[in-house]
Amino acid sequence: MSASTPVTHLWLREETKPMEHRAALSPDVCKKLLENGGFEITVEESQARIFADSEYEAAGCRLVPGDSWRSAPQDAIITGLKELPENDTSALPHTHIMFAHCYKQQGGWKDVLSRFVEGQGLLYDLEFLQDDSGRRVAAFGFYAGFTGSAVGIDAWCHQQLGGGAKYPVIKPYPNEDVLIAETKEKLARIGKMPRIMVMGALGRCGSGAVAYARKAGIPEENIVQWDMAETAKGGPFKEIMEADIFVNCIYLSSKIPPFVTQEQIDGERQLSVIVDVSCDTTNPFNPIPIYNVNTTFDNALLDIQSANAKPLQLCSIDHLPTMLPRESSNQFAIDLLPTLLQLPTRSSAPVWTRAEKLFHDKVASMATSD
Repeated sequence: MSASTPVTHLWLREETKPMEHRAALSPDVCKKLLENGGFEITVEESQARIFADSEYEAAGCRLVPGDSWRSAPQDAIITGLKELPENDTSALPHTHIMFAHCYKQQGGWKDVLSRFVEGQGLLYDLEFLQDDSGRRVAAFGFYAGFTGSAVGIDAWCHQQLGGGAKYPVIKPYPNEDVLIAETKEKLARIGKMPRIMVMGALGRCGSGAVAYARKAGIPEENIVQWDMAETAKGGPFKEIMEADIFVNCIYLSSKIPPFVTQEQIDGERQLSVIVDVSCDTTNPFNPIPIYNVNTTFDNALLDIQSANAKPLQLCSIDHLPTMLPRESSNQFAIDLLPTLLQLPTRSSAPVWTRAEKLFHDKVASMATSD
């Protein structure tokens, strides 16, 4: 690399979403980028991140105080996972890489995009970094389904064992083996296995949900796997009511008939736990239109009102993989690495040019959307 070659400056910001422990860039991936040449990486210090600041420093990154990205050099690409800090409507002059959750007309989507317009910044949304076949280059989908299934089974166990007590706060696990062992122990105490239905079972997310159920020891005949072939007839689906646990893992791209209705849950049902991993909570096409708020790790389950006295609880945490922050972050960063290596040529690299065009298309759509 010649001295005149421009350096791509990645600035890993501190995550401010409560109980978020993941990172978009792992120390190992930072080291690989720096060894490749053409990159400079600044990392904001964080007490919550699963990786210690010292791990990034050892990889060759420069450490700076947390939440200092607003004063970063103009050419720095601000990199993170979840939304920017709440109660901040300031203009955004930088280029950002993150999950912005504003391209499917979610609640407040125009407010988010307007900040980029005002600051003349640019958004590369991680959800829409796609290869030539339209597949996402990196996603937390597998671990979202994996941990969503874990929460669903654990919530069902708590209903059997908890005696009506409030579901406890969910804390991150050091690795999946500890989580699986805990689930197996509770299922053994109950002495029976739940019937779990996974919608979108063939995708990344759904395959993760199925994988966890299997690792927890749930027999194959108790794992109902549905995908597009089974849902082609259109909902609502009575089969969901016949399961103990329903895990929704679909990728919603257009309006579809609801999977579940209030009338159904008011009637006879076996169902007592729903985990909406997809979390299209504020999407106007939400296929589970019996709730409209996200739950959190410290208040994970929403009690759904029903004319049926049997309890029905719903989990809609939108960052479930942070239950296994090290494993999920490592996998995501490794998958993202080949695309990050194309950043120095992003003006011609198809993944990045498509993402930039999509940003401008979404900005333009604000003028014609209600």
